[in-house]
Amino acid sequence: MKITKIDTFTVKGLAWPWLFCAVRTDEGITGYSEFGFGRLAHGIVGLVKDFEDVLVGKDPRPVEQNYEAMRRMSEYSFGGATQQAIAGIELALWDIKGKAAGMPVHELLGGPTRSEQRVYWSHLATYQVAFSEILGTPAVESWDDIRALVRQALDAGYTGFKTNFVTPGGGGRRPLFLTSTDKVASRDFLADAVTQIETMRDEAGPDIDIMVDINQNFRPEGQIKIAQALEPYDITWLEIDNLSADALKKVRSSTRTTILTGERLLTTHEYYPYFEAGAMDVIKLDLQWQGLISARQVANMAYHYEMNVAPHNFNGHLSTFQTMNLCATVNNVKISESDPVQTPWRDELFTNVPEISGGMVKIPDGPGWGTDLNEDAAAKYLVDG
Repeated sequence: MKITKIDTFTVKGLAWPWLFCAVRTDEGITGYSEFGFGRLAHGIVGLVKDFEDVLVGKDPRPVEQNYEAMRRMSEYSFGGATQQAIAGIELALWDIKGKAAGMPVHELLGGPTRSEQRVYWSHLATYQVAFSEILGTPAVESWDDIRALVRQALDAGYTGFKTNFVTPGGGGRRPLFLTSTDKVASRDFLADAVTQIETMRDEAGPDIDIMVDINQNFRPEGQIKIAQALEPYDITWLEIDNLSADALKKVRSSTRTTILTGERLLTTHEYYPYFEAGAMDVIKLDLQWQGLISARQVANMAYHYEMNVAPHNFNGHLSTFQTMNLCATVNNVKISESDPVQTPWRDELFTNVPEISGGMVKIPDGPGWGTDLNEDAAAKYLVDG
């Protein structure tokens, strides 16, 4: 079997484009992947094209060998968008290998460790506030509307949800994206933040996991204030994308709130300082951004440090199938991300959709990842240009 061509699809998403990779072979098997951060679509797609010359004519099945060939080629452009482009191709190679063997990817790696995976409802209120017109949902105009969104997640069977900070009214706004370049947590912001989480906790009750994501929007001073302000509400974690392990360690040592990080890190080289510093309680990793090989390495490193991982997964259904195959190959997953609310056309893009019930996702059992990209639908929703 030989690789003959590598194609990419840049498809309309909710907040930014979704990226898909298709690796073609001379035996008619095509491997698919969902990968990368779509805001960098031009650059990442170009990088995939650069790697095509290295792989065309090669056997796709020795995935580790092909992965290392791409890593060696890009030694002087290590990490970042380069790693995300490598991930796109690597993930598609795993899909080919699984299809050729007639088994799920997780079976190739000793799985499954479980038959289903607990997930949380992600971006609760965030998407409804920011994209109500696209979603066709009512505008979020009051704290009672926030309560209704919490009730929607609970009625759907979820036992945990994650949110960003939002303020209802006037069509809704997201204060995190309105902060100054100084990334200061003002008194007004903190007051709104506390009101939101207090409202959500009151509606959810004491037994539901609430996770809060502040991304990279505050300096450690503000992160500490937020973490301390949320201590009375027993949140499951405060998610922070902080690129200084020492600074994050200071945050962690200043609060009883559980700290999660890792979304912006892509390889064991980048995660290592955080493990050594004891900077976090739970590890975030993104299979779509770093690839299966790197994600499993990070999960195994977390295992060594007696820590759990929480996979990042907020795009299309192929992303979920890939993530569930990862969860089936390791045994230190705390919980995984899931986005029940997404683009109205998401289901059209895939041949199979995840089986979700009671906040649990069934581990896929089909060959490869267990679903394929519907290329006709992808072509229908391609981003212009």
